[in-house]
Amino acid sequence: MNVQELEKHANNVRKNILRAVYSAQSGHPGGSLSSADVLTYLYFEVMDINADNVKGIDRDRFVLSKGHVTPALYSVFAEKGFLSEEDILTFRKFGSKLQGHPNMNYIDAVDMSTGSLGQGVSAAVGMALANKLDKNGHHIYTLLGDGECQEGEVWEAAMAASQYGLDNLTVMVDCNHLQIDGKVEDVMNVYPLDKKFEAFGFEVVKANGHSFEAIKEAFDYAKSVKRKPTCILWNTVKGKGVSFMEDQAGWHGSAPNEEQYKQAMKELGGEE
Repeated sequence: MNVQELEKHANNVRKNILRAVYSAQSGHPGGSLSSADVLTYLYFEVMDINADNVKGIDRDRFVLSKGHVTPALYSVFAEKGFLSEEDILTFRKFGSKLQGHPNMNYIDAVDMSTGSLGQGVSAAVGMALANKLDKNGHHIYTLLGDGECQEGEVWEAAMAASQYGLDNLTVMVDCNHLQIDGKVEDVMNVYPLDKKFEAFGFEVVKANGHSFEAIKEAFDYAKSVKRKPTCILWNTVKGKGVSFMEDQAGWHGSAPNEEQYKQAMKELGGEE
C-alpha cells in the first residue's frame, strides 16, 4: 500500500475518532489522534489480521495498553471492516459493544481487555512468552503512553520480557509528552525512555510516529531483532491533525462541542 493510501486511511481514522467522541460527548481524543498513524500502519501493513482469521489464534496480536484511546482502535477496526460506521456512533453508549476501554468479550478483534495502566503490556509479555512455549511464530505488539510508563508494573513487564528473550514482542510508546495533568516531564518525568528500556535489555528504536516512511523503517527493523525484545519510541503530537487540539493537555479526555466538532471535521476534510 502506498503512502497516499495509508494517509487516506489514517485521515478516515481521525474523522471517526472525532465522530465517536463527539457522539458520546465523552472519551479521549488527544492520545487517539496521536496514535492514529501508527495504528493504521500496524493493522494495514504489519499484522496479519483479517476477517478470516480474526477469531483464531494463528495470527499476530495487539494489546492496547493505553486502553483509554479506544476511539483510535475502534476507528481502525471500522476502516478494516471489523466494525461498521454505525457502530462508531454508539461509542460509550448504554448497551454498546464499543466500551470506553477495550473488551475482548464484545469485539473479536480486541485481543485483550485493558484500561488499568501497566496491565496491558504485562499481558502482552505473557502472550509473547506463551507463543514461545507453544512454538507459535506470530508476533505480539503493544502500545503504551509515555505517562503510562510512570507505572511500576511497566518495568516489571520489561524486566520479564528481557529475561525470557522475547524477540517476538514489540513494545511501543506513544511519546506525545502530555498526560491528563499536563506535561509528562512536569508531572513525573519518565525520560530518557531510550536509556531506560536499553538498561532493561531492549533494542530501542526512535521514530517519527506521523511519517509512514519512518514508521515502516521502525517496524521493519524491530522485526529483524533477535534474542531480545524491541521498544519503538514514537515521537508524536497529542491531538495530531486538529489544529486547536494539537499539543494541548486539555484534550486528553475532553469532547468537542458542536462548533469545535465542525471545525475539526472541516480541517480533516469531513462533514461540517
